[in-house]
Amino acid sequence: QVQLVESGGALVQAGGSLRLSCSSSKSILSADAMAWYRQTPGDQRVLIASIANGGSTAYAESVKGRFTISRDIVRDTVDLQMDDLKTEDTAVYSCSWKYNYDEYWGRGTQVTVSS
Repeated sequence: QVQLVESGGALVQAGGSLRLSCSSSKSILSADAMAWYRQTPGDQRVLIASIANGGSTAYAESVKGRFTISRDIVRDTVDLQMDDLKTEDTAVYSCSWKYNYDEYWGRGTQVTVSS
C-alpha cells in the first residue's frame, strides 16, 4: 500500500495560478509513473497529466499548454503548476503512484476557480 497526500488547493480567480504538490510514502522514483487526475461531482476521475519514470510527460488536451507536471527529486514530490486557470478547472485534484498493474491515489485537494 502506498499513501499519497496532495496539497496546494485553494480558491483562485480565473486567469490565476496555483501549484499543487503530491508526496508519497514510497519514493516517486520507485514508481513507473506518477500522475495527476481531477474529478468533479457526479463525474469519473479524469487523467490530466503524467510523468514517467524516465521523465517523459503527457497531458490531456484540456490542460495542455497551461499545466506543467514536474518532479522535485530533493523533496521527493510531484508537482502540478497550473496557469491561466479557468472556471472549468474547478475540481478535486488527486495524484497517483503507479507500478506495474498497481495504482494508488491520494484523497485529493480542492481547486476552485471563480469568474
